[in-house]
Amino acid sequence: MKNHSKKIISIVIMASLILAVVGLALPNATGIAATSISPTTSAIEQSGQPGATLYFPITITNNDSTAPVALTVTCDIATASCSNATAQTTISPSSVTIAASSTGTIMVSVAIQSNAVIGTSEILSIRFNDGGGEVSTISLIVHVTGVAVGASDRPQLNISSYSIDAKYAKVGTVITLTGVLENRGTTMSYNNNISFEGEGFFPQGNGGVQYIQNISPSGGKWTFTQKFMVGDVLDYVETGVIKATVAYLDAAGKAYTDTFSLSIPVTSGIRTGATATPKTTSRPKLVITENTTDINPLQPGSIFELNLKVKNLGTTDAKNVIMVLGGGANSVNEQGTPQPGSGAELTNFAPLGSSNIVVVGDVAQGAEVTIKQKLVVNVTTVPGAYTLKTSFAYTDPSAKNFVDDQVITLLVYQLPQVEVSFYRDPGMMTAGMPNTLPLQVTNLGKKSTVLGNMTVTANGVDVTNNTALVGALDPGGYFTLDSEIMPAMEGPLEITVTINYTDDFNQAREISQTLNVEVMPAPVFTPDPNMGPDGLPIDQPATETFWSKVGRFFKGLFGLDSGVKEPANSGISTEVPVDSGTIIYGGKG
Repeated sequence: MKNHSKKIISIVIMASLILAVVGLALPNATGIAATSISPTTSAIEQSGQPGATLYFPITITNNDSTAPVALTVTCDIATASCSNATAQTTISPSSVTIAASSTGTIMVSVAIQSNAVIGTSEILSIRFNDGGGEVSTISLIVHVTGVAVGASDRPQLNISSYSIDAKYAKVGTVITLTGVLENRGTTMSYNNNISFEGEGFFPQGNGGVQYIQNISPSGGKWTFTQKFMVGDVLDYVETGVIKATVAYLDAAGKAYTDTFSLSIPVTSGIRTGATATPKTTSRPKLVITENTTDINPLQPGSIFELNLKVKNLGTTDAKNVIMVLGGGANSVNEQGTPQPGSGAELTNFAPLGSSNIVVVGDVAQGAEVTIKQKLVVNVTTVPGAYTLKTSFAYTDPSAKNFVDDQVITLLVYQLPQVEVSFYRDPGMMTAGMPNTLPLQVTNLGKKSTVLGNMTVTANGVDVTNNTALVGALDPGGYFTLDSEIMPAMEGPLEITVTINYTDDFNQAREISQTLNVEVMPAPVFTPDPNMGPDGLPIDQPATETFWSKVGRFFKGLFGLDSGVKEPANSGISTEVPVDSGTIIYGGKG
Protein backbone atom coordinates (compact mmCIF):
# COMPACT_ATOMS: atom_id res chain seq x y z
CA MET A 1 0.00 0.00 0.00
CA LYS A 2 2.80 2.37 0.80
CA ASN A 3 4.53 1.60 -2.51
CA HIS A 4 1.27 2.31 -4.37
CA SER A 5 0.99 5.79 -2.70
CA LYS A 6 4.59 6.61 -3.58
CA LYS A 7 3.93 5.79 -7.23
CA ILE A 8 0.89 8.07 -7.35
CA ILE A 9 2.86 11.00 -5.83
CA SER A 10 5.70 10.47 -8.32
CA ILE A 11 3.26 10.51 -11.26
CA VAL A 12 1.67 13.78 -10.04
CA ILE A 13 5.07 15.48 -9.67
CA MET A 14 6.19 14.40 -13.16
CA ALA A 15 2.90 15.65 -14.69
CA SER A 16 3.34 19.04 -13.05
CA LEU A 17 6.89 19.37 -14.38
CA ILE A 18 5.75 18.44 -17.92
CA LEU A 19 2.95 21.06 -17.82
CA ALA A 20 5.37 23.75 -16.60
CA VAL A 21 7.83 23.03 -19.45
CA VAL A 22 5.04 23.11 -22.02
CA GLY A 23 3.73 26.40 -20.62
CA LEU A 24 7.14 28.01 -20.96
CA ALA A 25 7.49 26.80 -24.54
CA LEU A 26 4.09 28.09 -25.68
CA PRO A 27 3.86 31.70 -27.04
CA ASN A 28 1.96 34.48 -25.33
CA ALA A 29 -1.76 34.07 -25.79
CA THR A 30 -2.05 37.54 -27.33
CA GLY A 31 0.92 37.16 -29.63
CA ILE A 32 2.43 40.45 -28.31
CA ALA A 33 5.38 40.39 -25.91
CA ALA A 34 5.26 42.33 -22.66
CA THR A 35 5.45 46.03 -23.53
CA SER A 36 8.75 47.69 -22.56
CA ILE A 37 8.45 50.75 -24.84
CA SER A 38 5.90 53.53 -25.27
CA PRO A 39 5.75 55.46 -28.57
CA THR A 40 4.16 58.94 -28.62
CA THR A 41 3.66 61.66 -31.21
CA SER A 42 2.55 65.27 -31.06
CA ALA A 43 0.46 64.92 -34.25
CA ILE A 44 -1.60 61.73 -34.52
CA GLU A 45 -4.03 63.16 -37.09
CA GLN A 46 -3.11 65.37 -40.08
CA SER A 47 -4.76 66.52 -43.32
CA GLY A 48 -3.28 67.21 -46.75
CA GLN A 49 -4.13 67.63 -50.41
CA PRO A 50 -3.24 65.11 -53.11
CA GLY A 51 0.49 65.30 -53.76
CA ALA A 52 1.31 66.70 -50.29
CA THR A 53 3.70 65.08 -47.81
CA LEU A 54 2.84 64.88 -44.13
CA TYR A 55 5.39 64.30 -41.36
CA PHE A 56 4.78 62.47 -38.08
CA PRO A 57 7.69 62.59 -35.57
CA ILE A 58 7.40 59.66 -33.13
CA THR A 59 9.28 59.59 -29.82
CA ILE A 60 9.99 56.11 -28.43
CA THR A 61 10.66 55.69 -24.69
CA ASN A 62 12.41 52.57 -23.34
CA ASN A 63 10.74 51.87 -20.00
CA ASP A 64 13.28 49.19 -19.10
CA SER A 65 15.88 50.63 -16.71
CA THR A 66 18.32 47.75 -17.13
CA ALA A 67 18.64 46.81 -20.79
CA PRO A 68 18.50 48.49 -24.23
CA VAL A 69 15.96 47.45 -26.85
CA ALA A 70 16.54 47.00 -30.60
CA LEU A 71 13.42 47.71 -32.67
CA THR A 72 12.30 47.16 -36.24
CA VAL A 73 9.56 49.56 -37.31
CA THR A 74 7.01 48.68 -40.03
CA CYS A 75 3.59 49.79 -41.24
CA ASP A 76 0.75 47.50 -42.22
CA ILE A 77 -1.06 49.28 -45.07
CA ALA A 78 -1.62 47.43 -48.38
CA THR A 79 1.88 46.24 -49.35
CA ALA A 80 5.29 45.63 -47.88
CA SER A 81 6.42 48.97 -49.30
CA CYS A 82 3.87 50.67 -47.00
CA SER A 83 1.86 52.18 -49.85
CA ASN A 84 -1.58 51.95 -51.39
CA ALA A 85 -3.84 54.06 -53.60
CA THR A 86 -4.04 56.80 -50.94
CA ALA A 87 -0.63 57.12 -49.29
CA GLN A 88 2.97 56.02 -49.50
CA THR A 89 4.74 55.83 -46.15
CA THR A 90 8.47 56.05 -45.42
CA ILE A 91 9.89 55.32 -41.96
CA SER A 92 13.30 56.81 -41.14
CA PRO A 93 15.09 55.05 -39.60
CA SER A 94 13.26 51.74 -39.85
CA SER A 95 15.60 50.15 -37.27
CA VAL A 96 16.56 51.84 -34.02
CA THR A 97 18.18 50.87 -30.71
CA ILE A 98 16.95 52.65 -27.57
CA ALA A 99 19.18 52.64 -24.49
CA ALA A 100 17.79 51.69 -21.10
CA SER A 101 15.60 54.42 -19.58
CA SER A 102 16.21 56.55 -22.68
CA THR A 103 14.31 57.85 -25.71
CA GLY A 104 14.73 57.91 -29.46
CA THR A 105 12.95 59.53 -32.39
CA ILE A 106 11.88 58.28 -35.80
CA MET A 107 10.19 60.23 -38.61
CA VAL A 108 7.19 58.81 -40.49
CA SER A 109 6.73 60.60 -43.83
CA VAL A 110 3.37 60.06 -45.55
CA ALA A 111 3.15 61.15 -49.20
CA ILE A 112 -0.47 61.45 -50.32
CA GLN A 113 -0.80 60.01 -53.82
CA SER A 114 -1.58 62.58 -56.53
CA ASN A 115 -4.59 60.51 -57.57
CA ALA A 116 -5.88 60.00 -54.01
CA VAL A 117 -9.63 60.42 -53.63
CA ILE A 118 -10.54 63.66 -51.86
CA GLY A 119 -12.51 63.11 -48.68
CA THR A 120 -11.04 59.70 -47.88
CA SER A 121 -9.01 58.87 -44.78
CA GLU A 122 -6.27 56.33 -44.16
CA ILE A 123 -5.32 54.78 -40.81
CA LEU A 124 -1.65 53.82 -40.62
CA SER A 125 -0.59 51.28 -37.99
CA ILE A 126 3.09 51.72 -37.13
CA ARG A 127 4.30 48.52 -35.48
CA PHE A 128 7.38 47.99 -33.31
CA ASN A 129 9.08 44.57 -33.18
CA ASP A 130 12.01 43.68 -30.90
CA GLY A 131 12.90 40.44 -32.70
CA GLY A 132 10.85 38.30 -30.39
CA GLY A 133 7.52 39.71 -31.48
CA GLU A 134 5.52 42.94 -31.63
CA VAL A 135 5.92 45.02 -28.47
CA SER A 136 3.84 48.10 -29.29
CA THR A 137 1.91 49.91 -32.01
CA ILE A 138 0.70 53.45 -32.71
CA SER A 139 -2.00 54.56 -35.17
CA LEU A 140 -1.70 57.61 -37.44
CA ILE A 141 -4.63 59.10 -39.34
CA VAL A 142 -4.30 60.85 -42.73
CA HIS A 143 -7.18 62.82 -44.27
CA VAL A 144 -7.22 63.75 -47.97
CA THR A 145 -8.62 67.27 -48.45
CA GLY A 146 -9.55 69.22 -51.55
CA VAL A 147 -8.06 72.39 -52.99
CA ALA A 148 -8.50 75.35 -50.69
CA VAL A 149 -11.34 77.78 -51.40
CA GLY A 150 -10.18 80.49 -53.78
CA ALA A 151 -7.22 78.46 -55.05
CA SER A 152 -8.86 78.17 -58.48
CA ASP A 153 -8.09 81.82 -59.23
CA ARG A 154 -4.95 82.43 -57.21
CA PRO A 155 -1.45 81.01 -56.69
CA GLN A 156 -1.08 78.55 -53.81
CA LEU A 157 2.45 77.72 -52.63
CA ASN A 158 3.16 74.63 -50.58
CA ILE A 159 6.29 72.86 -49.37
CA SER A 160 5.67 69.47 -50.90
CA SER A 161 8.78 67.80 -49.43
CA TYR A 162 11.93 68.57 -47.44
CA SER A 163 14.93 66.79 -45.94
CA ILE A 164 18.33 67.46 -44.35
CA ASP A 165 21.74 66.18 -45.46
CA ALA A 166 22.17 64.00 -42.36
CA LYS A 167 20.25 61.42 -40.41
CA TYR A 168 20.06 63.84 -37.47
CA ALA A 169 20.78 67.51 -36.97
CA LYS A 170 23.78 67.24 -34.67
CA VAL A 171 24.29 69.99 -32.12
CA GLY A 172 27.31 72.15 -32.97
CA THR A 173 27.35 71.27 -36.68
CA VAL A 174 26.02 72.90 -39.86
CA ILE A 175 23.21 71.13 -41.69
CA THR A 176 21.68 71.79 -45.11
CA LEU A 177 17.91 71.86 -45.45
CA THR A 178 16.57 71.03 -48.91
CA GLY A 179 12.93 71.47 -49.84
CA VAL A 180 10.59 71.72 -52.78
CA LEU A 181 8.22 74.68 -53.05
CA GLU A 182 5.30 73.87 -55.31
CA ASN A 183 2.61 76.17 -56.76
CA ARG A 184 -0.63 74.21 -56.61
CA GLY A 185 -2.78 77.15 -57.63
CA THR A 186 -4.01 78.00 -61.10
CA THR A 187 -2.15 81.31 -61.58
CA MET A 188 1.52 82.36 -61.56
CA SER A 189 3.08 83.41 -58.24
CA TYR A 190 5.31 86.49 -58.39
CA ASN A 191 7.95 88.13 -56.16
CA ASN A 192 8.27 85.00 -54.05
CA ASN A 193 10.44 84.92 -50.96
CA ILE A 194 10.91 82.40 -48.17
CA SER A 195 12.28 83.13 -44.69
CA PHE A 196 13.37 80.71 -41.96
CA GLU A 197 13.45 80.89 -38.19
CA GLY A 198 13.48 78.41 -35.36
CA GLU A 199 14.80 78.07 -31.82
CA GLY A 200 18.30 76.64 -31.96
CA PHE A 201 18.57 76.81 -35.78
CA PHE A 202 20.71 79.74 -36.97
CA PRO A 203 20.61 80.48 -40.73
CA GLN A 204 24.01 80.68 -42.38
CA GLY A 205 25.11 82.69 -45.40
CA ASN A 206 22.03 84.75 -46.22
CA GLY A 207 20.33 85.66 -42.95
CA GLY A 208 17.58 83.11 -43.50
CA VAL A 209 15.78 84.93 -46.34
CA GLN A 210 15.74 83.81 -50.00
CA TYR A 211 14.16 85.49 -53.03
CA ILE A 212 12.77 83.00 -55.49
CA GLN A 213 11.96 83.15 -59.19
CA ASN A 214 8.36 83.18 -60.38
CA ILE A 215 6.70 79.78 -60.03
CA SER A 216 4.38 78.45 -62.70
CA PRO A 217 0.84 77.37 -61.76
CA SER A 218 -0.57 73.85 -61.52
CA GLY A 219 2.48 72.04 -60.18
CA GLY A 220 5.37 74.40 -60.91
CA LYS A 221 8.22 73.68 -58.48
CA TRP A 222 11.31 75.38 -57.15
CA THR A 223 13.93 73.64 -55.01
CA PHE A 224 15.52 75.63 -52.21
CA THR A 225 18.48 74.90 -49.92
CA GLN A 226 19.36 76.62 -46.67
CA LYS A 227 22.25 76.01 -44.26
CA PHE A 228 21.70 76.14 -40.48
CA MET A 229 24.03 76.05 -37.49
CA VAL A 230 22.50 73.78 -34.82
CA GLY A 231 22.80 75.55 -31.44
CA ASP A 232 23.35 73.93 -28.06
CA VAL A 233 19.87 75.00 -26.95
CA LEU A 234 18.75 71.84 -28.78
CA ASP A 235 21.07 69.64 -26.74
CA TYR A 236 19.06 66.62 -25.55
CA VAL A 237 16.05 67.70 -27.58
CA GLU A 238 14.72 64.92 -29.78
CA THR A 239 12.98 67.07 -32.41
CA GLY A 240 13.44 70.68 -33.43
CA VAL A 241 11.14 72.83 -35.56
CA ILE A 242 12.08 75.26 -38.34
CA LYS A 243 9.34 77.68 -39.30
CA ALA A 244 9.35 78.58 -43.02
CA THR A 245 7.27 81.59 -44.10
CA VAL A 246 6.49 82.07 -47.80
CA ALA A 247 5.28 85.44 -49.14
CA TYR A 248 4.21 86.01 -52.75
CA LEU A 249 1.92 88.04 -55.05
CA ASP A 250 -0.61 87.16 -57.70
CA ALA A 251 -0.89 88.86 -61.11
CA ALA A 252 -3.01 91.66 -59.63
CA GLY A 253 -0.44 92.42 -56.93
CA LYS A 254 -2.45 90.89 -54.06
CA ALA A 255 -0.17 89.58 -51.31
CA TYR A 256 -0.35 86.10 -49.78
CA THR A 257 1.56 84.55 -46.87
CA ASP A 258 1.82 80.89 -45.87
CA THR A 259 3.71 79.43 -42.90
CA PHE A 260 5.02 75.86 -42.61
CA SER A 261 6.52 74.06 -39.61
CA LEU A 262 9.31 71.68 -40.57
CA SER A 263 10.19 69.01 -37.99
CA ILE A 264 13.87 68.12 -37.82
CA PRO A 265 15.28 65.14 -35.82
CA VAL A 266 18.05 66.32 -33.50
CA THR A 267 20.89 64.61 -31.61
CA SER A 268 23.48 66.01 -29.24
CA GLY A 269 26.16 63.73 -30.71
CA ILE A 270 27.82 63.10 -27.33
CA ARG A 271 25.93 60.01 -26.15
CA THR A 272 28.48 57.23 -25.88
CA GLY A 273 27.00 55.00 -23.18
CA ALA A 274 23.88 52.95 -22.99
CA THR A 275 22.24 55.43 -20.61
CA ALA A 276 21.81 59.08 -21.57
CA THR A 277 23.20 61.37 -18.90
CA PRO A 278 21.65 64.83 -18.89
CA LYS A 279 24.09 67.59 -19.63
CA THR A 280 24.60 69.84 -16.61
CA THR A 281 25.51 73.47 -16.90
CA SER A 282 27.90 74.59 -14.17
CA ARG A 283 28.35 78.34 -14.18
CA PRO A 284 28.10 81.36 -11.91
CA LYS A 285 24.97 83.48 -12.01
CA LEU A 286 24.84 87.01 -10.57
CA VAL A 287 21.39 88.31 -9.62
CA ILE A 288 20.36 91.68 -8.12
CA THR A 289 18.30 90.69 -5.09
CA GLU A 290 17.58 94.20 -3.73
CA ASN A 291 18.03 97.85 -4.72
CA THR A 292 17.57 100.93 -2.50
CA THR A 293 18.33 104.66 -2.62
CA ASP A 294 19.35 106.96 0.23
CA ILE A 295 16.83 109.58 -0.94
CA ASN A 296 13.13 108.81 -1.25
CA PRO A 297 11.38 109.96 -3.29
CA LEU A 298 13.63 110.81 -6.22
CA GLN A 299 12.93 114.07 -8.05
CA PRO A 300 14.48 115.78 -11.10
CA GLY A 301 17.87 117.08 -10.00
CA SER A 302 18.16 114.76 -6.99
CA ILE A 303 21.66 113.51 -6.18
CA PHE A 304 21.40 110.09 -4.57
CA GLU A 305 23.33 106.92 -3.79
CA LEU A 306 22.12 103.68 -5.37
CA ASN A 307 22.73 100.53 -3.30
CA LEU A 308 22.57 97.17 -5.09
CA LYS A 309 22.70 93.81 -3.34
CA VAL A 310 24.07 91.21 -5.75
CA LYS A 311 24.14 87.48 -4.99
CA ASN A 312 25.86 84.63 -6.85
CA LEU A 313 23.11 82.06 -7.32
CA GLY A 314 25.20 79.89 -9.64
CA THR A 315 27.10 76.70 -8.99
CA THR A 316 30.64 78.12 -9.27
CA ASP A 317 32.53 81.26 -8.26
CA ALA A 318 32.35 84.43 -10.38
CA LYS A 319 35.80 85.88 -11.08
CA ASN A 320 36.82 89.44 -11.99
CA VAL A 321 33.27 90.79 -11.85
CA ILE A 322 32.71 94.18 -13.51
CA MET A 323 29.37 95.99 -13.39
CA VAL A 324 28.40 98.30 -16.25
CA LEU A 325 25.71 100.74 -15.14
CA GLY A 326 23.28 101.44 -17.95
CA GLY A 327 24.00 98.09 -19.60
CA GLY A 328 25.54 97.70 -23.02
CA ALA A 329 28.25 95.15 -22.11
CA ASN A 330 27.17 92.88 -24.95
CA SER A 331 30.76 92.05 -25.87
CA VAL A 332 33.79 91.40 -23.70
CA ASN A 333 37.42 90.84 -24.44
CA GLU A 334 39.40 87.74 -23.45
CA GLN A 335 39.90 89.13 -19.95
CA GLY A 336 36.16 89.68 -19.50
CA THR A 337 36.36 93.48 -19.70
CA PRO A 338 33.52 95.27 -21.51
CA GLN A 339 34.62 96.71 -24.83
CA PRO A 340 34.59 100.51 -25.45
CA GLY A 341 31.56 102.03 -27.09
CA SER A 342 29.15 99.55 -25.58
CA GLY A 343 26.34 102.14 -25.64
CA ALA A 344 25.08 102.40 -22.06
CA GLU A 345 21.66 103.99 -21.60
CA LEU A 346 22.05 106.80 -19.03
CA THR A 347 19.55 109.40 -20.25
CA ASN A 348 17.69 109.79 -16.96
CA PHE A 349 20.30 108.68 -14.41
CA ALA A 350 23.97 109.70 -14.76
CA PRO A 351 26.91 108.62 -12.56
CA LEU A 352 28.71 111.18 -10.36
CA GLY A 353 32.27 110.96 -9.09
CA SER A 354 33.18 107.97 -11.28
CA SER A 355 32.37 106.29 -14.57
CA ASN A 356 29.54 103.83 -15.11
CA ILE A 357 31.94 100.87 -14.87
CA VAL A 358 32.37 99.52 -11.33
CA VAL A 359 35.00 96.92 -10.45
CA VAL A 360 33.40 94.41 -8.06
CA GLY A 361 36.04 91.67 -7.88
CA ASP A 362 35.36 88.00 -7.13
CA VAL A 363 32.00 86.79 -5.83
CA ALA A 364 32.05 83.28 -4.37
CA GLN A 365 29.21 80.83 -4.90
CA GLY A 366 26.30 81.79 -2.61
CA ALA A 367 28.02 85.02 -1.50
CA GLU A 368 26.34 88.45 -1.56
CA VAL A 369 28.01 91.82 -2.13
CA THR A 370 26.73 95.42 -1.93
CA ILE A 371 27.58 97.84 -4.73
CA LYS A 372 27.18 101.60 -4.19
CA GLN A 373 27.12 104.21 -6.95
CA LYS A 374 26.49 107.97 -6.79
CA LEU A 375 23.95 109.13 -9.38
CA VAL A 376 22.00 112.25 -10.33
CA VAL A 377 18.51 112.44 -11.80
CA ASN A 378 18.46 114.49 -15.00
CA VAL A 379 16.61 117.79 -14.45
CA THR A 380 14.73 117.22 -17.73
CA THR A 381 13.31 113.89 -16.51
CA VAL A 382 9.54 114.00 -16.19
CA PRO A 383 7.77 112.05 -13.44
CA GLY A 384 7.43 108.35 -14.19
CA ALA A 385 8.83 104.83 -13.74
CA TYR A 386 12.23 104.35 -15.42
CA THR A 387 14.25 101.20 -15.94
CA LEU A 388 17.99 101.21 -15.33
CA LYS A 389 19.85 98.41 -17.06
CA THR A 390 22.97 96.84 -15.55
CA SER A 391 25.41 94.39 -17.09
CA PHE A 392 27.69 92.07 -15.12
CA ALA A 393 30.73 90.82 -17.03
CA TYR A 394 32.82 88.08 -15.39
CA THR A 395 34.51 84.73 -15.85
CA ASP A 396 34.14 81.35 -14.21
CA PRO A 397 37.07 79.45 -12.67
CA SER A 398 37.88 77.98 -16.10
CA ALA A 399 38.20 81.50 -17.60
CA LYS A 400 34.99 81.24 -19.66
CA ASN A 401 33.40 84.67 -20.21
CA PHE A 402 29.82 85.52 -19.21
CA VAL A 403 27.66 88.64 -19.43
CA ASP A 404 24.42 88.91 -17.44
CA ASP A 405 22.02 91.78 -18.23
CA GLN A 406 19.47 92.84 -15.62
CA VAL A 407 17.00 95.69 -15.19
CA ILE A 408 15.87 97.56 -12.07
CA THR A 409 13.11 100.17 -11.85
CA LEU A 410 13.40 103.60 -10.21
CA LEU A 411 10.47 105.98 -9.62
CA VAL A 412 10.85 109.73 -10.26
CA TYR A 413 8.35 112.12 -8.65
CA GLN A 414 7.60 115.84 -9.11
CA LEU A 415 6.48 116.84 -5.61
CA PRO A 416 4.97 120.29 -4.88
CA GLN A 417 7.43 122.92 -3.61
CA VAL A 418 5.32 125.09 -1.33
CA GLU A 419 5.98 127.35 1.66
CA VAL A 420 3.62 128.11 4.55
CA SER A 421 4.11 131.50 6.26
CA PHE A 422 2.31 134.56 7.68
CA TYR A 423 1.35 137.06 5.02
CA ARG A 424 1.59 139.79 7.73
CA ASP A 425 2.88 140.05 11.28
CA PRO A 426 0.31 138.31 13.49
CA GLY A 427 1.18 140.78 16.28
CA MET A 428 1.26 140.10 19.98
CA MET A 429 -0.91 137.19 21.07
CA THR A 430 -2.43 137.17 24.52
CA ALA A 431 -3.42 134.15 26.58
CA GLY A 432 -7.11 133.75 27.14
CA MET A 433 -8.00 136.12 24.32
CA PRO A 434 -8.96 135.37 20.65
CA ASN A 435 -6.13 135.95 18.16
CA THR A 436 -5.92 135.79 14.35
CA LEU A 437 -3.43 133.62 12.38
CA PRO A 438 -2.91 135.27 8.94
CA LEU A 439 -1.61 132.17 7.05
CA GLN A 440 -0.44 131.95 3.43
CA VAL A 441 0.59 129.01 1.17
CA THR A 442 2.92 129.98 -1.72
CA ASN A 443 3.95 127.78 -4.72
CA LEU A 444 7.73 128.15 -5.02
CA GLY A 445 8.05 125.54 -7.80
CA LYS A 446 8.44 126.09 -11.54
CA LYS A 447 5.26 124.18 -12.39
CA SER A 448 1.62 124.46 -11.44
CA THR A 449 0.44 122.19 -8.65
CA VAL A 450 -2.92 121.05 -7.27
CA LEU A 451 -3.27 120.85 -3.49
CA GLY A 452 -6.03 119.45 -1.32
CA ASN A 453 -7.27 120.48 2.12
CA MET A 454 -5.17 122.75 4.32
CA THR A 455 -5.64 122.09 8.07
CA VAL A 456 -4.32 124.23 10.96
CA THR A 457 -3.80 122.68 14.42
CA ALA A 458 -2.01 123.51 17.68
CA ASN A 459 -1.24 121.21 20.58
CA GLY A 460 -3.87 121.55 23.29
CA VAL A 461 -5.41 124.68 21.75
CA ASP A 462 -8.70 125.06 19.90
CA VAL A 463 -8.39 126.56 16.41
CA THR A 464 -11.48 127.73 14.52
CA ASN A 465 -11.84 128.34 10.77
CA ASN A 466 -8.90 125.94 10.44
CA THR A 467 -9.71 123.95 7.25
CA ALA A 468 -9.94 125.08 3.61
CA LEU A 469 -9.44 123.62 0.11
CA VAL A 470 -6.37 125.15 -1.56
CA GLY A 471 -6.86 123.93 -5.18
CA ALA A 472 -4.57 124.79 -8.12
CA LEU A 473 -1.63 127.15 -7.64
CA ASP A 474 0.38 128.59 -10.52
CA PRO A 475 4.14 129.15 -10.07
CA GLY A 476 4.44 132.00 -7.57
CA GLY A 477 0.74 131.80 -6.72
CA TYR A 478 -0.57 131.85 -3.16
CA PHE A 479 -3.59 131.01 -0.99
CA THR A 480 -4.49 132.69 2.33
CA LEU A 481 -6.46 131.53 5.36
CA ASP A 482 -7.31 133.51 8.53
CA SER A 483 -7.74 131.11 11.43
CA GLU A 484 -8.83 132.06 14.96
CA ILE A 485 -6.93 130.75 17.97
CA MET A 486 -7.36 131.27 21.73
CA PRO A 487 -4.32 130.02 23.65
CA ALA A 488 -4.90 129.20 27.29
CA MET A 489 -1.32 129.63 28.53
CA GLU A 490 1.55 132.01 27.95
CA GLY A 491 4.83 130.96 26.33
CA PRO A 492 5.96 129.61 22.92
CA LEU A 493 3.24 127.96 20.83
CA GLU A 494 3.80 125.72 17.78
CA ILE A 495 1.28 125.96 14.94
CA THR A 496 1.13 122.92 12.56
CA VAL A 497 -0.17 123.36 9.01
CA THR A 498 -0.92 120.12 7.03
CA ILE A 499 -1.78 120.08 3.30
CA ASN A 500 -3.04 116.92 1.56
CA TYR A 501 -2.44 116.13 -2.14
CA THR A 502 -2.09 113.22 -4.62
CA ASP A 503 1.35 112.48 -6.14
CA ASP A 504 2.23 111.45 -9.73
CA PHE A 505 1.49 107.78 -8.98
CA ASN A 506 -1.97 108.53 -7.49
CA GLN A 507 -0.79 107.93 -3.94
CA ALA A 508 -2.07 110.10 -1.08
CA ARG A 509 0.63 112.34 0.43
CA GLU A 510 0.77 115.35 2.75
CA ILE A 511 2.96 118.40 3.38
CA SER A 512 3.44 119.40 7.02
CA GLN A 513 5.11 122.63 8.16
CA THR A 514 5.26 124.33 11.57
CA LEU A 515 5.18 128.00 12.61
CA ASN A 516 6.16 129.32 16.05
CA VAL A 517 4.44 132.20 17.86
CA GLU A 518 4.89 133.72 21.33
CA VAL A 519 1.89 134.07 23.66
CA MET A 520 1.99 136.89 26.20
CA PRO A 521 0.41 136.47 29.68
CA ALA A 522 -3.18 137.58 30.22
CA PRO A 523 -3.53 141.14 31.74
CA VAL A 524 -4.07 141.30 35.57
CA PHE A 525 -6.99 143.52 36.75
CA THR A 526 -6.74 145.00 40.36
CA PRO A 527 -10.26 145.70 41.81
CA ASP A 528 -11.07 149.30 43.14
CA PRO A 529 -11.77 149.17 46.88
CA ASN A 530 -14.43 151.89 46.49
CA MET A 531 -16.35 149.85 43.97
CA GLY A 532 -18.84 147.17 44.84
CA PRO A 533 -19.27 143.79 43.14
CA ASP A 534 -22.01 145.29 41.02
CA GLY A 535 -19.60 147.84 39.58
CA LEU A 536 -21.01 150.78 41.52
CA PRO A 537 -19.29 152.77 44.28
CA ILE A 538 -19.71 151.28 47.70
CA ASP A 539 -22.46 152.94 49.98
CA GLN A 540 -23.61 155.28 47.22
CA PRO A 541 -27.33 155.86 47.04
CA ALA A 542 -29.04 153.87 44.50
CA THR A 543 -30.50 155.71 41.62
CA GLU A 544 -33.97 157.12 42.62
CA THR A 545 -36.78 155.78 40.50
CA PHE A 546 -40.01 157.45 39.41
CA TRP A 547 -42.11 155.48 41.88
CA SER A 548 -39.72 156.49 44.75
CA LYS A 549 -40.38 160.13 43.97
CA VAL A 550 -44.19 159.50 43.93
CA GLY A 551 -43.95 157.80 47.36
CA ARG A 552 -42.06 160.73 48.84
CA PHE A 553 -44.77 163.11 47.49
CA PHE A 554 -47.59 161.32 49.29
CA LYS A 555 -45.52 161.08 52.50
CA GLY A 556 -45.17 164.84 52.47
CA LEU A 557 -48.97 165.31 52.10
CA PHE A 558 -49.55 163.39 55.28
CA GLY A 559 -46.75 165.10 57.18
CA LEU A 560 -44.41 162.16 57.08
CA ASP A 561 -40.68 162.11 56.37
CA SER A 562 -40.35 162.55 52.62
CA GLY A 563 -36.63 163.38 52.43
CA VAL A 564 -34.00 161.36 50.52
CA LYS A 565 -32.15 159.02 52.85
CA GLU A 566 -28.37 159.30 52.96
CA PRO A 567 -26.01 156.41 53.67
CA ALA A 568 -25.57 155.77 57.35
CA ASN A 569 -21.76 156.00 57.32
CA SER A 570 -21.37 158.75 54.79
CA GLY A 571 -20.47 161.26 57.50
CA ILE A 572 -23.00 163.75 56.15
CA SER A 573 -25.80 164.79 58.51
CA THR A 574 -29.35 164.73 57.19
CA GLU A 575 -30.75 166.91 59.97
CA VAL A 576 -31.49 170.60 59.33
CA PRO A 577 -30.50 172.90 62.25
CA VAL A 578 -33.50 174.88 63.59
CA ASP A 579 -34.08 177.31 66.39
CA SER A 580 -35.00 175.88 69.73
CA GLY A 581 -38.71 175.32 70.12
CA THR A 582 -39.38 175.64 66.41
CA ILE A 583 -41.04 172.63 64.72
CA ILE A 584 -40.37 172.09 61.07
CA TYR A 585 -43.06 170.28 59.05
CA GLY A 586 -42.44 168.57 55.77
CA GLY A 587 -43.54 170.34 52.65
CA LYS A 588 -46.81 169.70 50.99
CA GLY A 589 -45.27 168.32 47.89
